[in-house]
Amino acid sequence: MEQLEPPTTAQAAALQLASRNPSWQARPVLICLSYLRWDFAWQRPHHLMSRAAAFCDVIFVEEPIILDSAAVPDFTVRDTPSGVRVACLHAPSGLPPADIARLMRGNMAQLASPDRPLLLWFCTAMGLPFASSLRSDFAVYDCMDDLQSFRGAPPELAALEDALLQRVQLVIAGGRSLFRSRQGRHPNMHLFPSSIDVAHFAPARQAGPVAAAVASLPRPRIGFFGVIDERLDVDLIAAIAARRPDWQLVMIGPTAKIDPAGLPRPPNIHWLGPVDYADLPRHLRGWDAGFMPFALSDATRHISPTKTPEFLAAGLPVVSTSVPDVVHDWGHVIGIADEPAAFVAALEAALRHGRRAGLESVDRALARSSWDRTWQQIANLIPALSTTKGSSRHV
Repeated sequence: MEQLEPPTTAQAAALQLASRNPSWQARPVLICLSYLRWDFAWQRPHHLMSRAAAFCDVIFVEEPIILDSAAVPDFTVRDTPSGVRVACLHAPSGLPPADIARLMRGNMAQLASPDRPLLLWFCTAMGLPFASSLRSDFAVYDCMDDLQSFRGAPPELAALEDALLQRVQLVIAGGRSLFRSRQGRHPNMHLFPSSIDVAHFAPARQAGPVAAAVASLPRPRIGFFGVIDERLDVDLIAAIAARRPDWQLVMIGPTAKIDPAGLPRPPNIHWLGPVDYADLPRHLRGWDAGFMPFALSDATRHISPTKTPEFLAAGLPVVSTSVPDVVHDWGHVIGIADEPAAFVAALEAALRHGRRAGLESVDRALARSSWDRTWQQIANLIPALSTTKGSSRHV
């Protein structure tokens, strides 16, 4: 059975493990190994790690950045306003992967403190070789994406995930489909779907200033925000724009793993690039609807987009393609369509009903989760964050 909330028995086990070692009273160091850049787009690890920073010294370790062949290896650590420190290795091109891993292990060893608890948090199994020399007190695998199905996935990723599942004490899955795909492969696995910071997006429901890039566009304005990559159906976006040239399609987000030159660029599609998370409500305030034109492919089979509840918290009617987790979790409060004609019809219905339609049902759905609540439920399963701590394990 899927565990939407951690069971009390798991919490009790964590506390029992913790009580065996009083030294766990010290403030832990949490090292998060991520495939996302901290400044790229505000997503699941940003929500969780910024909340963890209230209880741990969080160091967010990015994947190495490869520079030109003349570059000198450099490991930088910088502070951010969220309280999270961000570390990154800059390495010269041509350096063998084994040497990059060796540099990462040596530098990461300096991040840990011998007299404080060390927690490892893996957002990707690719981080395992970098952390293999660290002796952690607890390790978590946040399985937030099926990275093996992404374009350009390293061939060794599946084997590394198998190894990671043998090493960590806790696995959390970021969506229902991901949970099912890994179910049975770890004895302590829990489902924590995408959540929402309602207070952050609530201002978009109220009158106020609209971002200049949006305010200058005719209405209706239909928008998307997120990473622009192979998971989007650019043909569907182009077809919607062609069928309704009077609609303005606003696309916000950085581009990854696709050539921006290949994006459709009729006059009513507006590629605005990245927008700071803090500024998103000013953009969404000026939209009339949101849309999620995801391709239906291996890369989207297991996604659980954080933007679904964010659109709804902003008061926008939403139409999405039939991504399984979106249909299961939000299909009762948003429109679902796949083909261009059906998608346009669903958007037309959303625009007719307007921003205020169905908000009572939406708010009931949103009230069931929050990032604060999700973080606290996860923390309850980690001994060091339950005020005490457990035995050391080499990861």
